[in-house]
Amino acid sequence: MVPITDNQLDCHVFERVRYVEAAVMPPDMYGPEFREAYESAEGVVWKLERAQNFYEPYEPSWVAMTEGDWERSLQLIDGLRGSLAAEYAGYAEFRRVRVVEPPLTPYMQWELHVLDARSEAGEQARVVPASAVRPYERSEPLPELLIFESTLMYEVLYDAAGTHLGGRRITDPVVVEPCLTALVALYEGGEELQAYHRREVVPLPAPAVRPMAS
Repeated sequence: MVPITDNQLDCHVFERVRYVEAAVMPPDMYGPEFREAYESAEGVVWKLERAQNFYEPYEPSWVAMTEGDWERSLQLIDGLRGSLAAEYAGYAEFRRVRVVEPPLTPYMQWELHVLDARSEAGEQARVVPASAVRPYERSEPLPELLIFESTLMYEVLYDAAGTHLGGRRITDPVVVEPCLTALVALYEGGEELQAYHRREVVPLPAPAVRPMAS
């Protein structure tokens, strides 16, 4: 690891996440801990999403999309709209920064429809172009992060195919606070997700997907 000095901190703020000491948790440990932290959180919970592809076989609408049934995928997303509000009502405000890199991957086209439904239910999401985060990506893409406060952050882990692997609990404020500051700045410079969705996503034809290997 190359030492990071104070005058380099702005560029390397997210890179430090990769190397800081953290508790690594598999999905069956990370999921319940995240839920407990979310249910007890106050203020604002922040999420940073950078990857343009994830593997989500537990989501029926994602499965329909990967099978080429775009109409059914959208119907399933619409079917969630009534129940999603319960995930936000009574909890801390949830703000998401979603990095988007055109041309949209099939996954991103699908997810932006999901995030539109989540925004309608109460999530505060904004879209940020990939160009806005390039200065932070000197060596690799930004990590996937959830930040609850200045002393609690999770790096959400995935493999190369986008399969969820759990998370890393990070509690060092020297690492967490600069990430939060940078994330707030990205959010403030982003575009409201529902406006982006209406303009850039709704008019698109069904995504071209490759059949999944059996």
